[in-house]
Amino acid sequence: MPSTPVPLDETDRKILAELSRDARQSVTAIAAAVHVSRAHAYARINRLRDEGVILRFSTVIDPVRAGLQASAYVTLKLQQNTWRELCGQLQAIPAVHHIALVGGNFDVMLLVRAVDTVHLRQVIFEHIQQLPGVVDTQTFLIFEDIDTRA
Repeated sequence: MPSTPVPLDETDRKILAELSRDARQSVTAIAAAVHVSRAHAYARINRLRDEGVILRFSTVIDPVRAGLQASAYVTLKLQQNTWRELCGQLQAIPAVHHIALVGGNFDVMLLVRAVDTVHLRQVIFEHIQQLPGVVDTQTFLIFEDIDTRA
């Protein structure tokens, strides 16, 4: 479901950059970094949440240190008109960490993280490939993961 862009000014962008860098910092620290009052920063953050620009605050986890030793991008080709139903089924698979509907030679790209290659194989063969509407998959193993936001 496409969403409508929300007009953002320079202050909004600076606040979003600060939150992206460290969402645990206080509103006072964000206000100081952006050069606005605490009340103004607080109001801006609430507005950004209310308008759906900020969806949630989350923690970035190192997958390997968290025991997820095998990761892959998995591409899917789908039967026509199966995306809406399939999306919910993909979201229900705990090993699927990101889902993107894309254009090109395939329809969907997934980021799958698993405990090991045996688990990765199980997720792909027993869960993803078995979903009605999935015509074909390709798996691209990730040898090294670099978070550019870290």
